[in-house]
Amino acid sequence: GLMQRLFIHAVISASQLVEAVRRHPDVTRAEVAGDIRRRLEVISSVEIAAQCNGDPCEVAQSLGAIAGVRSADATPDGVATLSFVDGERLVVHCATTENFAIALFRATGNHAHVNEVIAEAEARGLTVEGYRLLDKNGKRIPTPDEEAFYKAAGLQFIAPELREARSEIAAARTQSLPALIEYGDLRGVLHCHTDYSDGTATIEQMANAARDRGWEYIGITDHSQAAHYAGGLKPDDVLRQHDEIDTLNARLRGFRILKGIEADILRDGRIDYDEKLLDRFDFVIGSIHARFKQTGAQITERVLRALDDPHLTILAHPTGRLLLSRPPYDLDVEAVLSKALETGVAIEVNADPHRLDLDWRYLHDAKLRGVKIEIGPDAHSPPGLDATEFGVAMARKGWLEAGDVLNTGSAESIVEFARKNR
Repeated sequence: GLMQRLFIHAVISASQLVEAVRRHPDVTRAEVAGDIRRRLEVISSVEIAAQCNGDPCEVAQSLGAIAGVRSADATPDGVATLSFVDGERLVVHCATTENFAIALFRATGNHAHVNEVIAEAEARGLTVEGYRLLDKNGKRIPTPDEEAFYKAAGLQFIAPELREARSEIAAARTQSLPALIEYGDLRGVLHCHTDYSDGTATIEQMANAARDRGWEYIGITDHSQAAHYAGGLKPDDVLRQHDEIDTLNARLRGFRILKGIEADILRDGRIDYDEKLLDRFDFVIGSIHARFKQTGAQITERVLRALDDPHLTILAHPTGRLLLSRPPYDLDVEAVLSKALETGVAIEVNADPHRLDLDWRYLHDAKLRGVKIEIGPDAHSPPGLDATEFGVAMARKGWLEAGDVLNTGSAESIVEFARKNR
């Protein structure tokens, strides 16, 4: 089968491949399309749309000369499929300048979305022939960009992240797609580790790195004592950390370090530490790290009990999956979302590219229910903060707007959100 890879790994190789395609003398523009452009969490092939000066078929055939290609195949309509010696597979959709927009649209997918949009165009008496849009008389309708194509089909432009044939066509028909969250909407991040537990940097280094990224706050959430494998904090470590944060906050202007913790949800659903200590935090993230061979029903029960604890602010990486290596727990996500709404707990989209948990497919439902989502980098070093963008991509796939996400608010609003439960 095809090589499946994490989004982060596929993006790195795609950027090298698109550069190779751009170097072709007859290619005037090349864009990464396919699963990567739609920001899927696991990628099976790299698809590129290429705008050509010459004959697209000739360009497609000549792409076989790219370094490292083991075998190449080109179709009469200008689609080149290249297999590389290292197992990489690349599909390039070559098109003329006037055909490029629809080529990019088709190359982006997914298949069902493409077919639904074409059906909308046909319902209006238009025809889509390959990469060309024709009116009732077979006369060409110009499509300088994808926007023009969607508009001709009677649809609002649909962001690539939403092109999954879920319910975006119906929303686009009535111009009611969401104004998707953007990276710049985040005012801070809340799931970060330091050298107090299993991170590599000091609190100050993490705070400075967050500030350098334009954020107003960082939530420090080292592991609690039950997580001994991760150097979890004993109660006196917590007090020492809080003193250090107070000292740093007194110095920092226009930036705030929030006192958080990633507390283990214990076997019986209790949250690590006693109430007195939990009261000292600005907010509390709860997460499951040990499964204890529990069934789906037992794990669900355990999480629901934790959600009932007034100290809990955020439920981190709810299903415990590690992409391509560990399946999610058999958690009743619907029950968890329902309880989270009732108890006022936010659900995390963990931005670590190996997790991206909660899965984006549940987010639209969470939004419709009114459950708050937190996007957390789960950073263990300053560079780890940059994972945040993957979380934003998942939030966009889940139809989320800025107002649906907890950390688009101020530091005060986070503390407020945590307090209203206690």
